[in-house]
Amino acid sequence: MVNTFCIFCACVDQASIGVVEKWGRFYKLAHPGLHFFNPFTGFLLAGVLSTRISSLDVKIETKTKDNVFVQLICSIQYRVVKANADDAFYELQNPREQIQAYVFDVVRAHVPKMTLDELFEQKSDVGHAVLEELEKVMGAYGYSIEQILMVDIIPDASVRKAMNEINAAQRLQLASVYKGEAEKILMVKRAEAEAEAKYLGGLGVARQRQAITEGLRENIVNFSDRVSGTSAKEVMDLIMVTQYFDTIKDLGNSSKNTTVFIPHGPGHVRDIGDQIRNGVMEAASVQTNL
Repeated sequence: MVNTFCIFCACVDQASIGVVEKWGRFYKLAHPGLHFFNPFTGFLLAGVLSTRISSLDVKIETKTKDNVFVQLICSIQYRVVKANADDAFYELQNPREQIQAYVFDVVRAHVPKMTLDELFEQKSDVGHAVLEELEKVMGAYGYSIEQILMVDIIPDASVRKAMNEINAAQRLQLASVYKGEAEKILMVKRAEAEAEAKYLGGLGVARQRQAITEGLRENIVNFSDRVSGTSAKEVMDLIMVTQYFDTIKDLGNSSKNTTVFIPHGPGHVRDIGDQIRNGVMEAASVQTNL
């Protein structure tokens, strides 16, 4: 920006550089501040260039190696080199279009060599290639390329949808594998628990039967010692009758409306007593053999 106070002086703003001509030819660079010129001797401030960093966003559409059309948004940050400001002023008429043309050329030369997945993984390599080319070309015109940023990679909407579906299918497949493994572990643990429960149940039944056998034997021995003239068979019959009527009583006091058919009569009671007595005798013989 040039602020002209009179015909003989001009002010160059901070972060700017002026180009001074003499009789139409480049003479020198004018740094920020107030400068006096004598137009009668041919001196003139031809123009001013900003030395601030400028940003240019370029949108490029190209095709990848696997025939997927994508749009790349590239941000170029550049500035005028103060020492070579005369080259930037005289050599290029439109530096932004020149930079954009080189970005198009480099990107469309590199991206078709990559697949879409490689492009997402190696987008910094594309930016580095653009930076090297622009530094080599634009440096000769007095411009410095500060940074190249590959801001975004935008595939076609249908491609993005397909990629999302593939990713979702892979995750569902992985979830199914984990679910199957979890169900397998659950079934194994359930089987182990059932086996352990049955084993412990068997131990409980065995101990229960052993306790019943020991209790009946003690009752028979005690009753025979205290009541003279009684045999073990008579004591066993008496115990069985008592247990039989206790069972009938418990069934009658049950709150559940369930019908239970039980053989009733002296003969049936005697049969049950014979079965229990035989069991007791077999258990006692086993313990004696052990």
